Amino acid sequence: MLDELRRRVQAHSPLALPSDRPFPEAAVLMPITRSDEPQLVLTLRASGLSTHGGEVAFPGGRRDPEDASLVFTALREAHEEVGLSPGLVEVVGPLSTQVSRHGIKVTPYVGFIPDYVEFKANDGEIAAVFSVPLAFFRDDPREITHRIDYLGYSWYVPSYRYGGFKIWGLTAIMIVELVNLIYDAGIELQRPPQAFDACR
Repeated sequence: MLDELRRRVQAHSPLALPSDRPFPEAAVLMPITRSDEPQLVLTLRASGLSTHGGEVAFPGGRRDPEDASLVFTALREAHEEVGLSPGLVEVVGPLSTQVSRHGIKVTPYVGFIPDYVEFKANDGEIAAVFSVPLAFFRDDPREITHRIDYLGYSWYVPSYRYGGFKIWGLTAIMIVELVNLIYDAGIELQRPPQAFDACR
């Protein structure tokens, strides 16, 4: 499965931003375990953070001026936040860049990591590190749909619940792109689902 995932990500053409406005840049790592049933690694951000506090996110953050590339940013932040050594990551490729509600241009990078990694969460930034089977998202087991109006577009974003964690917003958008790419899941973000139970 991982070979096919690698092939699909590397052949994928990420979508361009729906805006040409300049935004500050950031990058996140979407770590996937090398296992028979691949797991997607996520974090719960510390509740006291000024942005996205208490929310589920991928490890990542703002690009520093000295960062050589956005890939470097994603790997550096993953190391700082959860203790994931860059040498353990095979960066497969990027998905579509998104703009957060705080006006940050975020590029996600898919990366393979060993089946077992002993994560060391940075207590000042990360409250928990957890993993979800990729297959969990295949059938789109959303609890609710959030309609998000931004940059002149409406997005119908699923909110998932796994092990007490709420996975929604920008993180869910990135996961949907990945799952559609891997499983041909056909999860639509730009039209409401048939049973549209919205929470704005």
